[in-house]
Amino acid sequence: MRATRRAITALACLLLSAQAAAGGELKPGDPAPVFRAKTQDGADFDLAQRAGQWTVLYFYPRAGTPGCTKQADGFRDGLAAIRERGAEVFGISTDTVEAQARFHQDEQLSFTLLADPDGAVAERYGAKMPLLTVAKRWTFIIDPHLTIRQIERDVDPPTDARRVAAALATLERGATPAPRP
Repeated sequence: MRATRRAITALACLLLSAQAAAGGELKPGDPAPVFRAKTQDGADFDLAQRAGQWTVLYFYPRAGTPGCTKQADGFRDGLAAIRERGAEVFGISTDTVEAQARFHQDEQLSFTLLADPDGAVAERYGAKMPLLTVAKRWTFIIDPHLTIRQIERDVDPPTDARRVAAALATLERGATPAPRP
């Protein structure tokens, strides 16, 4: 069992290294991969229709788990500050529409959750865990031209919404947000 885990870990590291070496990792300034997904209500979502508006797209591993709940609650509670900056928040995980609906209702969320059950969207954003159909906890800020302006790969769930609001304020002033230490 331990040998199998080590082999899987080694393979995952090789895959991540190969992706980075191939230049496949998204970075600020890249076009945001356009996608379609279902919302927690089963409605259609198309990122292309977000052109002209700021979009916060945050990936999270699993609806209802402790870290994901803290992150979602942080966005729920900090949503006004983000919307004041002209942005809308969308949470996305590899959960089903039904799981997203339960999570949305249980946490009384006031923003849209997106279902990516096959992990295709997470894969396009580089946010899919290797060998698993689970998303990493990454946050993307996408500008009105559908260009990625910021990517956070080291997300602290309870403070992500505050960090995003501060980054949007910086972007609004035309500056580039400073990387976190």
